[in-house]
Amino acid sequence: MQPDWDAVDEDDGDDGMRSGPSPQQVRISIQDVLATMFAIQSAGGPQSPDHGGSRNTGISGFNLQDISRWFIGRGGATRGLALNDPDADGEEDDYDYEDDDDDYHALFNTSSRTSWKGPETTEPQKEGVELLNSGDFGRVGNKAQKRRNKTNIANIILNRTRRIRPVSNKEDYAANLIPNSNGASVAACEHNIYTGQYSADSSFYYTCSQDFRLHVFDTTKPPIRHGTARLQSYPGLQTNMKVRKCIQGHLGQWTITDANLSPDNERMIYSSITPTVYMTNILDDSQVQTPIPFSDPRASNRRALIHDESFGIWSCRFSADGNEVVAGGSKKIFVYDLLANRRTVKINAHTDDVNSCCWADTASGNVLVSASDDTFIKIWDRRSLGASQKPSGILIGHTEGLTYVSAKGDGRYIVSNGKDQAMRLWDLRKMRSNQDFDAVRGTNYGLDFDYRYPPYPGPRVAKHPKDCSVMTYYGHSVMRTLIRCHFSPTETTGAQYLYSGSADGRIHIWSLDGRVVQVLDRSKTLSMSFDPSQPELPSTRSRNRAPCVRDVSWHSEEPVMMSAAWENSMNGSTVARHEWKGLLRMQGALEDWVEKNTLEGEESSRRRSVRLRNQRRVPGAFEEGENAEDTE
Repeated sequence: MQPDWDAVDEDDGDDGMRSGPSPQQVRISIQDVLATMFAIQSAGGPQSPDHGGSRNTGISGFNLQDISRWFIGRGGATRGLALNDPDADGEEDDYDYEDDDDDYHALFNTSSRTSWKGPETTEPQKEGVELLNSGDFGRVGNKAQKRRNKTNIANIILNRTRRIRPVSNKEDYAANLIPNSNGASVAACEHNIYTGQYSADSSFYYTCSQDFRLHVFDTTKPPIRHGTARLQSYPGLQTNMKVRKCIQGHLGQWTITDANLSPDNERMIYSSITPTVYMTNILDDSQVQTPIPFSDPRASNRRALIHDESFGIWSCRFSADGNEVVAGGSKKIFVYDLLANRRTVKINAHTDDVNSCCWADTASGNVLVSASDDTFIKIWDRRSLGASQKPSGILIGHTEGLTYVSAKGDGRYIVSNGKDQAMRLWDLRKMRSNQDFDAVRGTNYGLDFDYRYPPYPGPRVAKHPKDCSVMTYYGHSVMRTLIRCHFSPTETTGAQYLYSGSADGRIHIWSLDGRVVQVLDRSKTLSMSFDPSQPELPSTRSRNRAPCVRDVSWHSEEPVMMSAAWENSMNGSTVARHEWKGLLRMQGALEDWVEKNTLEGEESSRRRSVRLRNQRRVPGAFEEGENAEDTE
């Protein structure tokens, strides 16, 4: 699809004198250049001979998308064209960065272009209902009570004192408490944030950003609630949260792409598109960082810290015991043993970049999961890896590249985000075999969609012929960056919800049955001068475009979320806190809610009375009101 050059954002607010052509003149000149170039290409290229030392500039092999990327990637449309020019700089980027075209977002405003988001699901899907009732996603009784509208937190807490053994599960009263506020900002960063996650026990919240800084926040301390005069300022950061530590990371390629906190909350690792992951301690003030090399040492000097390979690590995760690290990058996945201080696993896993990897369970640490731009998720069991290094199984269903994969932690279920604008739930017991994979290997069922250049026109096929996913969820926008998705906390919700960020500025929360149960709008998030726990006020902030929500994290014990969003096309991010605010956020007046619940209760009682009357009826007995002729 041709770019819409008329969609250039002109809201610069610069009324001063400008040198060079105006935006309108730039658009016309680009259109003229492109039209002329393609006219020449369709006519077979320039036919005039080379006179007087002048050169012909060939454009064979280039299409409109290539040329538009060239314009944007070189820093704007006003720069000169140098395709196939012998005197031009032939240096190319080593990596295809996921969002390296900042100027692109000034030219193409995604909010003004319609992108396919999949079918809307309004009714519970059979497969999802079966999952909810299977017992794998929390207590079934809570879900039955919710369907009958019998959930009453006050009664649940009161009944605890009436039992002989007053034992209750957190899920009994927290499973239906979903964050429902658009929130208030609690931190602002001058650069784009790529990871924003709670620790396993939610005592810390940490971020990594494009300026190669990592910040660790102490979430056991309440935010400062005395206005902007008490905000804390750090290099590149302003926040009202308690900062535990600021870490200046080693410079890498483009940005820190991923960070992860160890289960004991003592160490942090991060990747930056280099062969080395770095580890640092967050409990002391030291800036010492330990390199974890994943490349092969040079054959001539095995003990040297000099490595031959050139590749980038995009994703890294601690194991459940904190003694190993799994990492994925340029077509490969690795495992590093921190106790033995050596790399123990290296797998040529995919035919394209590995954007995300994780451990499938929190017990054994033997099963690895890798998700790639080649559209496949592969499952690796280290106990069965032999000379062939074949995966134990493949999860097939996405038709475009994968952006993220997250495991429930039970060794069975994982969830993934794809550039086909779909989030999929998988059961590892239903993965495809290597024979099934060989049958579709090399067959492209997608569009090779580049998510940096929206809109997404829709899938090439309605469904992958080897699709083995359990459920598919739609509604969010996987554009601009590697949008992340997760399971809700197991302890409080039974992991019965899935949630994801979105390039349209919204946080989507789905029930396992396929329905969207909550949407939080980051474009309506309040500034840091507001208290996230107070009744929510309408936002007065004006935005030219919606922020891009890259990562979201759900508190493990409270109905609270933290989201990290890119605020505009240039650098700059905010972290927002979203809380459950009960009736303060429900639509309609309180009287309407009471009336609705009264009517639903009366209807439920009527159905129950009919059911009990039918159960007590003696076969063959005469009931009042029956037609006497029917009994003859």
